[in-house]
Amino acid sequence: MASTETHRRGFIRHPADIPVDIAVGGAHRRAAPRMKDVSEGGLACLSRRPLSVGATVVLSIPLVQPPFRATGEVVWCRRQGSAYEVGIRFADADDFFAARMVEQVCQIERYRQQVRRDEGRVLDAEAAAREWIERYAAGFPVLGNLNTH
Repeated sequence: MASTETHRRGFIRHPADIPVDIAVGGAHRRAAPRMKDVSEGGLACLSRRPLSVGATVVLSIPLVQPPFRATGEVVWCRRQGSAYEVGIRFADADDFFAARMVEQVCQIERYRQQVRRDEGRVLDAEAAAREWIERYAAGFPVLGNLNTH
């Protein structure tokens, strides 16, 4: 258990609020309403059921088109209230970079909706991206060395 705890702390985490579907053994299921974190090596999400450590999974983030898909491995799973927090390491380092791009697109879309709700301004995707980058990109976590092991 200590090595699992050390492994979890080795990931740099930051919040993401992105829907994610997970296929385990060919069976698709919504892992949780939202992804929890994206890190240098993978992501964490909440699942209604535990996932077996070592299981190979296929992740899908349907919020973007075409949907983001990546293969990963469950590296830890722990009970959190009535759900399970699951850590999934990407099988391919390129998937990490793609997931970061998906996360930024989702952050920009959230910003666009917030501006419409709070300020009554309707921004197209390009204008929202420009504003978000100007206001928030510097605060978007920068991740260093990509050690996924």
